[in-house]
Amino acid sequence: MGVIFAKTRKGHEEIETRSGGLSPRVRRVLIFVDGKRSVEELRGMLQYDDLLHTLGLLEEDAYIEMIGPSGGQGAAGVPVPPASLTAFRLHPPGDDPVRLQKARNFMLNTLNAFVGALGTSSLQDRVEAARSPAELRSLFDEWYHAIVSSRDGRREAEQLRSKLLEVI
Repeated sequence: MGVIFAKTRKGHEEIETRSGGLSPRVRRVLIFVDGKRSVEELRGMLQYDDLLHTLGLLEEDAYIEMIGPSGGQGAAGVPVPPASLTAFRLHPPGDDPVRLQKARNFMLNTLNAFVGALGTSSLQDRVEAARSPAELRSLFDEWYHAIVSSRDGRREAEQLRSKLLEVI
């Protein structure tokens, strides 16, 4: 992903004061964000399986902001605008029951495969009970945290996250 992030004022203040209560792992990512390195360069330096999720959290909490693509261009040399790492896709108005069921099934199947039913039964019950994409989106962070809590899930987390974001 040819995207570059820079620290916001809040991000610089966090580096100086440590007032945000960031975990050492998240703080390390924040330190490495410099407005020059692309996400791919950060991935090579940090080698975190959940780097995109961590960057997304920092972006949501306004510690960092996207400043643009690193040379990403589309047809006819027109720059491609970057998309937020945390953004859910925009879907046509109205709830699509097929897409909703697909997202629900994906969340349930990945929880069972990577974590198991025992540790996530409460989350699985809430996923099953979700009646709208908004309800599933509210469970997204909890789902992702459960996935990265397992060794195998951690390896596949970014790919699974991307697939779910396409339908949810």
